[in-house]
Amino acid sequence: MQMKVVIAGGGTGGHIFPAVAIGHALQRLNPGTELLFVGANGKMEMEKVPQEGFKIVGLDIAGFNRSNLLKNLSLPFKLWKSRQQANNVIADFKPDVVVGVGGFASFPMLYVAQNKGIPTLIQEQNSFAGKSNKILGKRAKAVCVAYDNMERFFPKEKIIITGNPVRARISQSRITKQEGLDAFRLSTEKKTVLVVGGSLGAKSINEAIAKGLEMLKGMNVQLIWQTGKLFIEEARKSSEKYGSGFVVMDFIKNMEYAYAAADVVISRAGALASAELCIAGKPVIFVPYPFAAEDHQTSNALALVEHNAALMVRDNDAQEQLIKKLQTLMSDDRMQVILSENIVKQGIKDADERIAKQVIAISGK
Repeated sequence: MQMKVVIAGGGTGGHIFPAVAIGHALQRLNPGTELLFVGANGKMEMEKVPQEGFKIVGLDIAGFNRSNLLKNLSLPFKLWKSRQQANNVIADFKPDVVVGVGGFASFPMLYVAQNKGIPTLIQEQNSFAGKSNKILGKRAKAVCVAYDNMERFFPKEKIIITGNPVRARISQSRITKQEGLDAFRLSTEKKTVLVVGGSLGAKSINEAIAKGLEMLKGMNVQLIWQTGKLFIEEARKSSEKYGSGFVVMDFIKNMEYAYAAADVVISRAGALASAELCIAGKPVIFVPYPFAAEDHQTSNALALVEHNAALMVRDNDAQEQLIKKLQTLMSDDRMQVILSENIVKQGIKDADERIAKQVIAISGK
């Protein structure tokens, strides 16, 4: 039977990629499913979701602005307006289920749906749930999570461990290490370190790498370094004097090739990055972003560290400790094997379809 589903949320790739993956999985498992995405006007989902072939509508919603308190004067009006818009979406589209993936648009859509008795599903990506999802979780039909011990935040009987959806080109990648190295014109004679700080880069990681380039050269490793736009020129200038073997890019589009090429990864600990690294199965040193809501990146990293599946350096310690920790790891082949074996055990390749099956189950169709 035809099913109508709203998928709400966005704001970052960490919300958008899972949303899109769930949408594609629903259409695979239940052909004819009609989907409508709901995002926040002015946010990246309004561009990225249509590129995937899905229809999206935007709500006039924003979060609390901590850096400019005057901008919060209009917040009560935006919250009221977004709920009215959510009401209109429900009235016009008449969904059987509303799915929330996090981000500004998620709360008003699920709140309105729950008040109207429409089944809702929450996809909580992080190991530390945000305030909005904790509120919504009480009345959701199902809460799909990626980490253990989430009954701290949600009713135990509603929790289903599904993992976090990962882009198909990564979860289903068959790219060899040689193909990965060739894509970046790197040598097979040296070990490769991949450095990623998220799509916008990470200041603490970038500064630590720039400071440690001479040590990296001495370690006889090569580097794939995603800097973000703000640090790209400085990174290029810093690395030029060390010759070949340092590939510096503001953004890596073909991340599946970068994962294939890498022997060790340095990364932030967002939910999407963590899920991808579990599937890639590479030894990783996490440097969590400390200002994420509820410090959830540190919780994400620790959830893997506790399984002896990753290492971690705190953001404040990156300048002094990151290169030293990398040096220790690169010289310990046994530790690399242990971390790789343990992190891959935490990966779930079919998370998108597991979540889609839950959506279908609660729709009653």
